[in-house]
Amino acid sequence: MSSLASLHFSAWGWLAVAGGALGIGLNKGGLTGLGILPVLLFAVVLDPRQSTGFVLPLLIIGDCCAVLIYRRVVLWKVFWHLLPPALIGIIIGYVLMGPITIDGVNLGIPAAVYGRIIGWLILALLALQLARGAYGEKLDHFFESRGFGIAMGVLAGIATMLANAAGPVATLYFVSVGLPKWNLIGTSSFLFFVLNLSKVPLSASLGLTNEASLTLAVALLPVVILGFFSGRKLATVLPQKIFDRFLLACTAIGALKLIG
Repeated sequence: MSSLASLHFSAWGWLAVAGGALGIGLNKGGLTGLGILPVLLFAVVLDPRQSTGFVLPLLIIGDCCAVLIYRRVVLWKVFWHLLPPALIGIIIGYVLMGPITIDGVNLGIPAAVYGRIIGWLILALLALQLARGAYGEKLDHFFESRGFGIAMGVLAGIATMLANAAGPVATLYFVSVGLPKWNLIGTSSFLFFVLNLSKVPLSASLGLTNEASLTLAVALLPVVILGFFSGRKLATVLPQKIFDRFLLACTAIGALKLIG
């Protein structure tokens, strides 16, 4: 695809991608649980693999807004704890997308398979998080362990490379370790800013991020910015307890979408 015109979106298609861009802005502005919304809307007009290349530039636009606004509330210890394993996960995800063939055998796996695996893992971890209320300190040690953080970082990297679906994974980790609302938003902003930038050359090498996807991003830039400031406003009025419940509910929806 060499130009935006080659996409041939219908009126409903344009409405879907505009809604996806708005969802990206809302997500980056503070409603971090909405990360799965753009995936759903872009899937209306593009297949899941192709959509990753079109969503990526829009995510980076939202990331740029977020790091400018939330740079002072980043918890750098949490950021540096997650970043290295997440970068490793991105490389694993890239290999799973099938660019490498050895002796005629492609190392990639079907999108439906990896989506279901990630979805079930998220649901299992979500169930543990909910059980935490009943078992208290017995599970606190698990969620606060270094091994859990490394595993969640790798899983987030794989999920973001395969399907731009790391939001539920990262959100579950941040809620699990008890990050306050604004620290969660700020730390998430910087983490995904770095991860999304690192995905650009890999996505381009797969032919997923191209001239058409960049042109679409420029066209939808005002929608992302509108969503960002709307999301920031909404986040300011959500109490911490309601904010955490909202994130966990969106995480469950995101996991079910990946399974389905």
